[in-house]
Amino acid sequence: MKKLLIANFKMNENPSETKLYFTKFVAGFSGERADVIICPSYVSLPLASFLTANSAVKLGAQNVSDEDAGAFTGEVSAKMLKSVGAEYVIVGHSERRNKFKESDKLINKKIKTSLKAGLKCILCVGEGALDKNVGKSQEVIRKQLEEGLRGLYENELESVVIAYEPTWAIGTGNNASVKEVEQAAKVIRKVVYENFSEKASRDIQVIYGGSLNERNAPALLNTPGIDGGLFGGISLDYSAFLNIANSIK
Repeated sequence: MKKLLIANFKMNENPSETKLYFTKFVAGFSGERADVIICPSYVSLPLASFLTANSAVKLGAQNVSDEDAGAFTGEVSAKMLKSVGAEYVIVGHSERRNKFKESDKLINKKIKTSLKAGLKCILCVGEGALDKNVGKSQEVIRKQLEEGLRGLYENELESVVIAYEPTWAIGTGNNASVKEVEQAAKVIRKVVYENFSEKASRDIQVIYGGSLNERNAPALLNTPGIDGGLFGGISLDYSAFLNIANSIK
């Protein structure tokens, strides 16, 4: 199975910048060594969809409403995202959990709403610095995962990717070690095994995110139990992200 690489642009790249990025990335991406999903801003998704048509690049959104439709000012529904070319959506990113106070219950509802609309979900889980320091990393990961997947059927896990993103590593330049990532992957797969089945724990895609770059990506993405990576800042450099995607083993 090829590695899964996901780019999260966050609140960066306007449509004109997106056009330049995708034009260059699509032209240089072979698709032979990795599957790539790029998550630009909402306003850039329609253009990105046009630029990636008939290419190996897939698109995702960075967030989604937990409601299907209605009087929810400023929200974007799963059906809307799908209509403009998104196949995936990031749910439960630490920035949504911490800055926007999204609860596990809300995240669970977003996953169910997205799956119902035909989107695949990238569920982010991970501990903060305090959790790590007091030895609660596994406890936090387990709770976020169990609550996030609560009420799902096992076959729905085929449309779910689990991203381990420790908060203390996001945007800090301090990536987790291979040993820490391997341990987190074991915990994630154990939780899936206990709540679903051995097959589900084996088949579900687990990726790592947190200060990934060209230097540390090769080792971290080849960690036992890890199927790919979720990239933040480095993915805004199309050349660097393209190099990682085309050279990964």
